[in-house]
Amino acid sequence: MSKALIVYGTRYGAAASTSEEIAGILHQEGLDVRVVNAKEEKVKNITEYDLIIVGSGILFHTWTGEPEKFLKDFRKELARKKLALFVCCGSASQALNEGKPDIAERARKRYLEEKAAKYSLQPVALGLFGGVYNYNKAPWYAKKAMEADRPKIEAAYKETQCMHALCSCRLL
Repeated sequence: MSKALIVYGTRYGAAASTSEEIAGILHQEGLDVRVVNAKEEKVKNITEYDLIIVGSGILFHTWTGEPEKFLKDFRKELARKKLALFVCCGSASQALNEGKPDIAERARKRYLEEKAAKYSLQPVALGLFGGVYNYNKAPWYAKKAMEADRPKIEAAYKETQCMHALCSCRLL
């Protein structure tokens, strides 16, 4: 049986739930899947895995630190593996909902293609999914930065799911 590893970093839960959705689909396809929250558990070895998926939430245009460190630490091994990258980005999904695919495409390039290039990786797949805006958990500086967009975000999402099957766009 083929083995897959999903390593993710999350701030508000979107990358965690997306990782679990991906794991469920891969399991249905017959893969043995391990899901790791990189903040809670450190992966020491990836040799046994045929497919590795690395994902992160995006906040202020940056990945969470732990999956970024995973890419950096394992870049040589990842270059020889089937690799997929994904990010959960609320502003990109908001742009798609507002009919602005160019903004979402820029996010895809910046957060996925450029990240892969930074570590000389050639992923077999890239995924751009919706994010979670959680004003209750955000630090004060994030709340301040997001406050101007809050009415627009609330109007667009109101605890709803995006049209994408693996997307978890919601406002908490």
